Amino acid sequence: MTASPRELPIYRSHAARRIGIIALLCLALAALAQSDTLHAALLELLAAIEVVIADKPLLGATLFILFAAISAMFAFVSIAAMVPVAVYTWGLFFSIVLLWIGWIVRGLFAYFIGRYFGRPMVNWLTSNSDGLHKLERHINRRSSFGLVLLFQLALPSEIPGYVLGLTRYSLPRYLLALGLAELPYTVATVLMGQGFVERRSGVILTVGAIVILSSAATFYALRKKLSMVT
Repeated sequence: MTASPRELPIYRSHAARRIGIIALLCLALAALAQSDTLHAALLELLAAIEVVIADKPLLGATLFILFAAISAMFAFVSIAAMVPVAVYTWGLFFSIVLLWIGWIVRGLFAYFIGRYFGRPMVNWLTSNSDGLHKLERHINRRSSFGLVLLFQLALPSEIPGYVLGLTRYSLPRYLLALGLAELPYTVATVLMGQGFVERRSGVILTVGAIVILSSAATFYALRKKLSMVT
C-alpha cells in the first residue's frame, strides 16, 4: 500500500511546530540583542550564572544536559534560556557537545519508552496516536538507514524515537541516525546563542533562516519518500 501524505497529519503539526519555534527563537534573540538595556541586563545575569557554574562545573554540565534532554516539553523557553548561558560559560565547542548529548539523551529516552513500555505509554504521552500508528506501517525495523535518517531530520526526535522504539528498529543504527540528525540543529542553535552574546543579529537571523529552509526541505523530502514506500 502506498502512503498518502494526507494520511499522515502528524507530520505537518510537528514539522510546523519545530519551524515555528526556530522562527520565534530567532526573532526574540535578534530583538534582545539590539536592545542595549536588555542585553546588558541579560549579560549581567549570565555572568552571575557563570560564577555559580564555575563553582560546580560537573553539576552545571549535568544539569544543562538534563534540561536539554527535556527541552521538547518546553522547547522555546528552555532553548532560549539555556543556550546563551552555555555559550557564555563554556564557549562554542563545549556548548555544542553538551547540547548534542542532551538531545541524543532525549531521543534515546523516547526510543526506550516505545521499545520497553510499549504502545499504552506512548499513547499517553502523545496527542496523535493514530498518526504514530500510520507511521509504523511505513517506517519500521526493516526500513533503510537513509529513510530513518531523513525521518530524524524532518521531525523532532521524540516522534522518530517513539516509532522506531515501537517497531524495535536496531538501536545502534537508530543511535547513529539520531546523532547525525541532531548535530546540524545543535550547531545552528548554539551559533544563534553565540550571536546573541556577541550582539550579531545578522548571524542569528541568517542561521535561523537556513535552519527553517532546511527543516521544510527535509519535511517535504520525507513526505515524497513515504509516498513511494509500499
